[in-house]
Amino acid sequence: MKGMKGLIACCLVVLSAASLAQERDFSQVEIATHRLADNLYYLQGAGGNIGVSVGEDGVFLIDDQFAPLTERILAAIRGVTDQPVRFVLNTHHHGDHTGGNQNLGSAGVVIVAHENVRTILRNGLTSGDLDRLLTADERAGLPVVTYTDSVRFHLNGENIHAFHVGPAHTIGDSFVHFQNANIIHTGDVFRTTGYPYVDGNASGSFLGIVAGYEKLLQISNPETVFVPGHGVPSSQDDIREQLDMIYTIRDRVKAGIDGGLSLERIQSGKPTAEYDARWGNGRIKAPDLVAVIYNELM
Repeated sequence: MKGMKGLIACCLVVLSAASLAQERDFSQVEIATHRLADNLYYLQGAGGNIGVSVGEDGVFLIDDQFAPLTERILAAIRGVTDQPVRFVLNTHHHGDHTGGNQNLGSAGVVIVAHENVRTILRNGLTSGDLDRLLTADERAGLPVVTYTDSVRFHLNGENIHAFHVGPAHTIGDSFVHFQNANIIHTGDVFRTTGYPYVDGNASGSFLGIVAGYEKLLQISNPETVFVPGHGVPSSQDDIREQLDMIYTIRDRVKAGIDGGLSLERIQSGKPTAEYDARWGNGRIKAPDLVAVIYNELM
């Protein structure tokens, strides 16, 4: 029953995100193109950072933001290559990363994601009614190639390794490692715009995010560039800075639990105090982060 409630909640979140996207005014959004390497770029607009690999083999995208921005995103891509988009890989299911799926899928682009991403997106379309058949338009927005562990692409002179992180930001997160260029797109597991965001409705995990950061350090070196789901390209030092912060906050919450303190008492002690000015102005506020950590450690 608990799993079914979580599934229904996740479906409602997917539908809510789609509704918000329809209501939002995208008319003033501009797509900015940033070069990372000879054949690698990332695009900023409204939503998650889009990774772009270009070359003679075609265009490989990581995420696609919102549906109303698809034409502007494609125009930005045409500014760096005349090759067609062949693949888009969704790092997770959130609408600011998958909103353009239907447009691209209808145009013949192959959508790839972790199996859990397809499951959540499909269930969101049916409101949890697994017996309802999808329309052709709805099917066009779903991943058609899925994996449970990892998948590799050999395109544009790159070895592209996409792999499941485990429950972290959501239950379907993937990192995408451009191994030759030494660039890793992290999706929303790592971001530079605020405290880590655990989507509890999608079985996310604070401890999983910690493990994700540790994995990033294991598979990288001092020259690696990390493209976050939101924010700016970062280094190993940036990953370590956030990880040290997370460790400190985790340990303070754990000490409070070991001392028999309630969540409210721990929150009132402000275990995040010295970090709030830098990290507390994003989507996740300090008390919310403390509550997530507390509930996982209990």
